[in-house]
Amino acid sequence: MSLGTGALKELLKPVVMSMDCELWGIEFFTYRNQQTLRIYIDKEKENVNIDDCERVSRQCASVLDVENMITEKYILEVSSPGIDRPLMELEHFEQYLGSKIELKLRFPLEGRRNFKGFLKQVDGHDIVVAGSDEDYCFVFETIDKANLVPNL
Repeated sequence: MSLGTGALKELLKPVVMSMDCELWGIEFFTYRNQQTLRIYIDKEKENVNIDDCERVSRQCASVLDVENMITEKYILEVSSPGIDRPLMELEHFEQYLGSKIELKLRFPLEGRRNFKGFLKQVDGHDIVVAGSDEDYCFVFETIDKANLVPNL
């Protein structure tokens, strides 16, 4: 893909908002030689349902076809972030302070890439996670993937 997800977010955010939803995040990835554009949507006062996903998918597909920003063949998925929602923006981390999270780093820290603990602090681009034995500080840009750990 020749563009970052930032350009896609700018294009699709007003489309999603016009459907009474919030654009939670976007992922563009390749798995088994198939490219996928996954759009996460959320709602402030109620849960996202299949009808919301279908409506947003149709509208986003139309806009993406017209704008032709993605030149390769891809699959479009629209989904709720779910109870183990991905934390994709600094604002997501701020919103879930005190919650249990798990994260994977792009590069190892102290020989590890996977961490789990409670989200303790967000300070600029630094994310502090209280692990079972110590606190860890991660620079936001070094985090490959982060998710909430649901309380089940």
